[in-house]
Amino acid sequence: MKGCLKHVRKVLVVDDCSPDRTSVAASEAGAEVIRHETNRGKGAALKTGFAHLLVLGFTHAIALDADGQHDPECIPAFIAAASAPGVLMVLGNRFKDVRGMPFLRRITNRLMSSVVSLFCRTSVPDSQCGYRLVRLDNPVLYAASSNHFEYESEVLILTVRSGGRIVSVSIPTTYGDEQSKIRPWADAKRFFRLLFRL
Repeated sequence: MKGCLKHVRKVLVVDDCSPDRTSVAASEAGAEVIRHETNRGKGAALKTGFAHLLVLGFTHAIALDADGQHDPECIPAFIAAASAPGVLMVLGNRFKDVRGMPFLRRITNRLMSSVVSLFCRTSVPDSQCGYRLVRLDNPVLYAASSNHFEYESEVLILTVRSGGRIVSVSIPTTYGDEQSKIRPWADAKRFFRLLFRL
């Protein structure tokens, strides 16, 4: 939290009905907190956060996962990349050095990124990375109908289809003993339903 505040004016935490002290800890660390009273999914949490920041007058937002995998010291690289003409989104790319990424996660991410790249008709090297900068006036952020992990893929595909430009910046691969919230079968089903729908 404090690492983020070195580089940005505001940190917003969307607590998607977590059962722990997430809201209290985030607030004590200096973040504004919005809490969902029922669990609505990662995509829904991102939409809540983006819409709130847009109303406050912000033009861009940087999304970081809450599991500690994303280094706030990379934020300046995202901001610099976003200044290029026509860029609506900057994605983190963990595939420059994958030594720290679990083998199964590496294979799954490469496969899904290949599929998303096919639908985007452009290379998206790490489509499953949650570390990303978005321009808040991109209507796709709010029009995307997905509410879970597949939301991020839907936003990528719809952004490119609408003529928006997506670029990537290299970030370190950091995995600890955190537990992923991804449910492999349920989320894979949602992902392929999304592709069928698009």
